[in-house]
Amino acid sequence: MSNTVSRIEDKLRELGIDCEPGRIHIDLVPAALVEAALSRGEGHLAENGSLVVSTGKRTGRSPHDRFVVDDPSVHDRVAWGPVNEPMSGEHFESVKGKVCKHMDDRDLYVVRAFAGADRAHSRKFMVICEKASQALFCHQMLVRPNAKELETYGEPDFVVVALPSLLLDPAEDGTNSEAGVILDLSGHLVVVAGTGYAGEIKKAIFSVMNYLLPVEDGVLPMHCSANMDQATGETAVLFGLSGTGKTTLSADPFRQLVGDDEHGWSDDGVFNIEGGCYAKTIDLDPKAEPQIYDAITFGSMCENVAIDRSSRTLDYSDGSRTENTRVAYPVDHIPNAAVDGLGHVPSVVLFLACDAFGVLPPISRLSRDAAMYHFLMGFTSKVAGTEQGVDEPQPTFSALFGEPFMPLDPVVYAHMLGERIDSNNVRVYLVNTGWTGGAYGTGHRIKLSVTRYLVTAALSNTIGDGGWRHDDRLNVDVPLDCPFVKHRMLDPRNTWEDSAAYDVAADGLVRMFQKRCSERYPSLEEDIVAAGPHPAIPGADVRV
Repeated sequence: MSNTVSRIEDKLRELGIDCEPGRIHIDLVPAALVEAALSRGEGHLAENGSLVVSTGKRTGRSPHDRFVVDDPSVHDRVAWGPVNEPMSGEHFESVKGKVCKHMDDRDLYVVRAFAGADRAHSRKFMVICEKASQALFCHQMLVRPNAKELETYGEPDFVVVALPSLLLDPAEDGTNSEAGVILDLSGHLVVVAGTGYAGEIKKAIFSVMNYLLPVEDGVLPMHCSANMDQATGETAVLFGLSGTGKTTLSADPFRQLVGDDEHGWSDDGVFNIEGGCYAKTIDLDPKAEPQIYDAITFGSMCENVAIDRSSRTLDYSDGSRTENTRVAYPVDHIPNAAVDGLGHVPSVVLFLACDAFGVLPPISRLSRDAAMYHFLMGFTSKVAGTEQGVDEPQPTFSALFGEPFMPLDPVVYAHMLGERIDSNNVRVYLVNTGWTGGAYGTGHRIKLSVTRYLVTAALSNTIGDGGWRHDDRLNVDVPLDCPFVKHRMLDPRNTWEDSAAYDVAADGLVRMFQKRCSERYPSLEEDIVAAGPHPAIPGADVRV
C-alpha cells in the first residue's frame, strides 16, 4: 500500500469509515470515473462524449435544506437567519452517525483537490462520493493538483461527504426534509445528503471559502465570473445569480476566461476558486454560445439533459424535466481560458440583474456608494429551475448576488468591495439582462446580442462617449449612446407602449428597494442608503 493511500485511509477511519480492501477508489482519472459510472448504471454516454446523468427528485438547489453547525468558535461570526440556519451539535452527531453507517458497505470515490487557483489562498478539499459521476463532477469542477502537489498533499483542510442516497429524518436530525447540506465550519466537515444535484457540492465548498477567505486571508470572495483582455490583461468581474448571464457573458472569444462562477479578490488580483465551469444548457445554441457548446465533450458531465437513447444525441431545448439542465466541464475545455485561473486586479465590475419588471435600463453606471448599495441589495429574478419550485421568473433580493452562500454579515463583504473600488479606481455598471418593453408576460427579454454590445462597450470604456443622463428615480447614470445599440433601447421608459404604466412599475420597484433596505439594513450608513433609488421628482433627470 502506498503512503498516499495509507494516509487517506487513516483519514477515513478518523471519520469512522471502514476501509475494506477494494472499496475505496482514490483520485481516479476522468476516463476511469466515466467507465465506473457507466458500469454502475449512473448515466449514459452521449454522442459528443459527455456523461449524461439524472439527479433524481431534486434538479436544483434546495436552499431550505442548508445548515451551519452552531459552535462557540463560529457563533459570533456567522450571520444566522433563514439563509444560515443553525444546526445543533447534537443533531449533527446524529447525522454523522448515519453517514458512517451508510458508507460501511458501499464503494467510495475519493477526490483530492484545491479550492482556489492562487495557492497562497487555496484550501485542500477531500471529497468522498458514493457515485462515480459525482466524483467526476468534483474532479472537473475543483482545482486539480499536479503530480507533485498530490505527493505532498498531506491532510485536507476540509472533508466533504456526498451521499445522495442517504435520506435524513427531520425528527431525528433537525433537518427540514430528507435532504441536508450541512457545514461544520469548526469541525472542517461538510455533509451533502439526500440530493443528487451536484451543484450542492460546489456551492457548499464555495460557502466554506466565503467564510474562510475574509476571516483568515482578507480576501473578498465573489459569486461572479471573470475574464481578461487578451492583449492588455485588463480584468473584469461579472456578478449575478444563476440565469443572469455570468457564464454566457464571460465566455467571450475576444477575452480570456478566468472562471465562470466563483472568485476571490486579493491584493494581487483575482483568482478562480474553481477549476471548471457549470453552465446552464437549456436552449443552448451553437451560434449564440459556441464556446460552451463546443466545450461539451468527453470528460464533461451533463445533468438532466434529454438524451435520445438510440442516437445518443442531446436535446438542449427539452426542459420537460427541468429548466435547470446543466453541464460541468474543466475550464480548459474553453479554448482561450486562463488555465492557471489567475487574473489581474479588476478595473471593471458588472452587476447582472435579471429584472422581470422591465424597469431597469439595459446598462447604467454606478458611483462607489451606489455600487455598495446594489451589491447589498442584489436585485434580480430567480429564473425557472435554479431552485426547487421556481417555474417562472420571481423578483428577489439576494445580497451580494449570492446571499445563499455567504456565512458572514453582507455588510462585511460590501465594505471590502468599496475599499477595492476606491483603491483601484474601478468602474461599476448595473446591467439588466431581463425584460424591456414591459414586465414578464408583456414585454420581452433583452436580446443576448444587445447585452453583449453593451458589456463590450463598458469593458472598453467606450460606452457613453456621447454623454450620460442621470435617472433621478433610479439614481443611476444612463448612457445616451452605445455602438450598435439603438438609442431607444437605452431608456426603458421609451420601450413601453404606455409610459405612464412604466412610471407606475418603476415607482413600485423603488418602493421595493426602499422597503428591503430599511428592513434588511436598518443601520446602514446614510451615504450608501442615499445612493439607492428614491421616488421620482418630475423633470429631475439631467445630463452628466
